[in-house]
Amino acid sequence: MTPNSRGTPPSPLRLPMAVYTDVSDDDLEAFLKAYDVGELLSFKGIAEGVENSNFLVITEHGTYILTLYEKRVKAEDLPFFIGLMEHLATRGVACPTPIRARDGSALRQLCGRPAALTSFLNGVWQRRILPQHCQALGTALATMHKAGADYRLTRVNALSLAGWHGLYDATRERANEVQRGLADELGAELVALDAAWPRDLPAGVIHADLFPDNVFFKGDGLSGFIDFYFACNDFFAYDLAICLNAWCFEPDLSFNATKGRLMISAYRRERALSPAERTALPILARGAALRFLLTRLYDWLNQVDGALVRPKDPLEYVRKLRFHRSVRDASAYGID
Repeated sequence: MTPNSRGTPPSPLRLPMAVYTDVSDDDLEAFLKAYDVGELLSFKGIAEGVENSNFLVITEHGTYILTLYEKRVKAEDLPFFIGLMEHLATRGVACPTPIRARDGSALRQLCGRPAALTSFLNGVWQRRILPQHCQALGTALATMHKAGADYRLTRVNALSLAGWHGLYDATRERANEVQRGLADELGAELVALDAAWPRDLPAGVIHADLFPDNVFFKGDGLSGFIDFYFACNDFFAYDLAICLNAWCFEPDLSFNATKGRLMISAYRRERALSPAERTALPILARGAALRFLLTRLYDWLNQVDGALVRPKDPLEYVRKLRFHRSVRDASAYGID
């Protein structure tokens, strides 16, 4: 996950904080020689994120993000991710832009890992979500959906129904270690979602992971999106449902309908929601809650040795899932 901009890292040249893969001074300097970015001045590992190793890199020409793609990211998916960021950037969506080397390549190798250098996106992510942040997100999300409409590459959502079954199979034997009865509850939820999941809604490229730490703000304005490494083709309204889960619950896990209404209304001003999308929103929100519950549960039960990041608590999404299960229609989210 890319960092926010909280100032220039101090000297010395290297501050070793990478989460998974360490990079030496010599390795990075050799890597950067393929680019027209000038001499390396400093770099440091970023101790946030659970998928890849990331570094903040400062050279004579500016500030960049270096990402080493770890084993959980499939090499065959990288052209989709890299191309998507380039595509969105050319259409005015603020996001990290891949930096191409002198030979034209945007994807190279470093320390035995696929690696890419991208532009640095200014801004900070909001730790205290206010209603205006949800409103700004709704506008930007719809704008991104429209901008990606003509992106030619496609990627199946590996974390939809079939993927949830695989995660459930991998966690159900130990799920009750986290909460009594959780395995049965998850199994019943999968059965319900299999029966109710929509089959024909407007679809295209979605981000699929727009949590607050993947959205930057400068002052009161949204300055851009980062971390496109779950992006895929799926229902647009499912992306909106993910954001309702990530942005509209309070610290006590009560749902804030004002935040939901502002987010959805702002989205609809940029891209209309069809009647079928509005009807499907509660089931999509249930699915989104289950998706993050299962991935958090898997990470909680399979913690990586040496990682600096503690896995996130899956029980947060148990409570969110139960809320969505109680919803009768989209009016509960503030939609008209």
